[in-house]
Amino acid sequence: MKTSRQIYCQYLLSSQINYTCTNLADHTDGLDHNSVYRYLKGESLRPALIWEKVKDLIVQTPEGYLLFDDTVLDKSYSFEIDGVRRQYSGNAHGVGTGIGIVNLVYYNAERDQYWIIDYRLFDPERDGKTKLDHLNDMLDGVQARSIRFRTVLMDRRSRHDTNYDAPDQGRENLLLPPQKESARRRK
Repeated sequence: MKTSRQIYCQYLLSSQINYTCTNLADHTDGLDHNSVYRYLKGESLRPALIWEKVKDLIVQTPEGYLLFDDTVLDKSYSFEIDGVRRQYSGNAHGVGTGIGIVNLVYYNAERDQYWIIDYRLFDPERDGKTKLDHLNDMLDGVQARSIRFRTVLMDRRSRHDTNYDAPDQGRENLLLPPQKESARRRK
């Protein structure tokens, strides 16, 4: 069997822990990890692909939420993969080695449904961008696509990393968790 975009994307959606070529091959009859590796080496899964797939499925509302969150895919034993770097991981409660990703999720509270609508790889050594730069790029994309929302949410760690206290002109509500007392004293 040959790896396809559909097989790989369904695997990413269903796997919560292990995203390796070997794991996909182990859980798909007739597929070997070399097939997955060759597919990934030749395929480019860009953020625009997510929007292309979700734009007809998303149920927008003027009361919608944009949720920004960052995550680190653990790559403790992978030192030669592009984008792998030492960075803080909330999941590990400390600094670890991995690939940083900034995700943008749209949430419709009326229907209690959510859709991932964009992402960026956090690799400042490669592109020179901060998490805040990625957040603003994705907000620009939201506006260009005329996505309706009322509130933007991000976690405390992103707020601390970006030093982002107020929305830009033309942005909607931006709700950030309160800073811890120690963070307020540092300013």
